[in-house]
Amino acid sequence: MIQVQNLVKWYGPLLAVDDVSFDVQKGEVLGFLGPNGAGKSTTMRMITGFLPASSGTVHVENLDISEHGTQARAQIGYLPENAPAYPEMSVQAFLEFIADIHLLQGKARDKAIERVMEICHLSNIRHQTIDTLSKGYRRRTCLAQSMLADSPNLVLDEPTEGLDPNQKREVRKLIRNMAHDKAIILSTHILEEVQAICDRLIIIDQGKLICNGTPDELCRRSSDAGTVTVGVKTQDSDQIRAKLEAISGVKNVTVLTKDQETATLTLQPSASDETRFQLADAVAEKLSEENLTYNELHTSTGSLETFFQEVTVSETEQENAA
Repeated sequence: MIQVQNLVKWYGPLLAVDDVSFDVQKGEVLGFLGPNGAGKSTTMRMITGFLPASSGTVHVENLDISEHGTQARAQIGYLPENAPAYPEMSVQAFLEFIADIHLLQGKARDKAIERVMEICHLSNIRHQTIDTLSKGYRRRTCLAQSMLADSPNLVLDEPTEGLDPNQKREVRKLIRNMAHDKAIILSTHILEEVQAICDRLIIIDQGKLICNGTPDELCRRSSDAGTVTVGVKTQDSDQIRAKLEAISGVKNVTVLTKDQETATLTLQPSASDETRFQLADAVAEKLSEENLTYNELHTSTGSLETFFQEVTVSETEQENAA
């Protein structure tokens, strides 16, 4: 388990990380999101002991990383943002070097190297030097080194960056499979990836942690959550819109499409709490009262992309504020 409490990082007068606290349990994949420059990589570097905190604490397996740095770091596999590696080394030599750092020896060393080679599909390029690898293979080589010691905790900064769609799918599946007996922190800009593999998300913006919850919970907090889409068989879309606007709990109604037989409309709920997800029932009841036939009726569960945009400050806004 990883525990982060009141973490702060100053770079001179710049406050990069501002009182961030969270924890990660065994068996959990925590997605770490935020705009560029929000403080994600700085936080991950402090968690792994590569960067000292200005204040606050990080405990890894109950070890304070500022007091027991060597022992705590031994409990973490880390994939940094830029995936550093020695370009003149072959993939095999690089992994052997990392295995030596972890004090792996004999058959255990060889078995660990072969395990990550197979998992990351590196066996066919094991004798190539790293400077000759594509960006995707280089990323996979650095991912392999983070898994070499089979640490109980993994901190992965943009693990699928530079990979093609098939490789991304394989790495996502790999992370999910590893999550059963590890605590994993995953930083990414790919919201599809977050929803595919993360159990919980935190969003950081301007150094502050601004929300913490499951992907579904955060989606349900977006402004489009609870929006109802209905397709009504009618020739008069304006009349239908007026009838739907009269329903209690409707903020506004928009006609999306219409033809000679059907009008498709969206209804935005006026409520912001969980009652907004009951609007579809009221719509169905209203259409039944009016003897109107509909061929589509569904409620949006919300969008993680929309929620992210609503709770973070864009780079343009930050520049304008400055």
